[in-house]
Amino acid sequence: MGRTRTWGVITALFTLAACGGQGTESGAPPAGVSVSLNQWRSDETAHELEVSVRNDAGTQVRFLDVQLVTGSFATLPPTRMDTALGRTPRTDLRIPYGEARCDPATIPPVKPATVVAHIQVGDGTPRKVVFPVHHPDPTLDGLVKAECGAYILRRSVDVTFGDTWTRVGRTLQGNLVVTRKGGAEPITIDDLGATTHYTMLPRSRHPRGGERGLVAVLAADATRLEIPVEVTPMRCDWHAFAEAKKAYLFPIYGTVGGGEKRYLIATPPAPVQQAFLSYAQDVCGVGGS
Repeated sequence: MGRTRTWGVITALFTLAACGGQGTESGAPPAGVSVSLNQWRSDETAHELEVSVRNDAGTQVRFLDVQLVTGSFATLPPTRMDTALGRTPRTDLRIPYGEARCDPATIPPVKPATVVAHIQVGDGTPRKVVFPVHHPDPTLDGLVKAECGAYILRRSVDVTFGDTWTRVGRTLQGNLVVTRKGGAEPITIDDLGATTHYTMLPRSRHPRGGERGLVAVLAADATRLEIPVEVTPMRCDWHAFAEAKKAYLFPIYGTVGGGEKRYLIATPPAPVQQAFLSYAQDVCGVGGS
């Protein structure tokens, strides 16, 4: 009995030592160095954001890796950097972030976040530090609302692009396909959003919609609906069309039953994207390179 108790105490001491060792590995950031979170438009398609570093100190700080830790998104492994920063009002370090942790019925509030990094200050020894992020962070709050809103909407419905698109005058015409995924409530398609390069409008609206009202309604007993739409270029810059990352991210706004209006992003498959691009080249009178 005494021997068992002795081993129990030793095991407990080793456990406490191990936990204490891990805790002391993470320290406070160096004086004068802070971070905030931002996201450029080009980051959205890659599911990335910017850790914006401010260094008001005169000492160089080298970031060896960077990681976002928050209860609102799945935690990904640290992103290697090896980036040395002197005094700077803002330098962006791009990192990926994980899938949003969403509730099937409501959009959860954004949770506190930290940025964990291994850094080297001057010629010192590399160490692990934890940077606080102001709470609630507006960038993370917007991402949670967008991704969890789309998650809730997609549990009931999906919106895809039809296969056939035809040039009619100066427009490209085809269909959006609305498919029920679950539930038995009517689903309204309230509006079709534009991208950075294309506008998309319904060729007709639901009788209840008026000039700018709802687009269409998937009845409670229906499983599929086609919405005739027309696409036109937002701009006629060929190189911008060819290189744009957000040109094909179309926001579709919808409401399930009597719930809140939310939106999801509908992206045409590669063959339809090519049809859009060829049409834009033709209607704008420019050529690809």
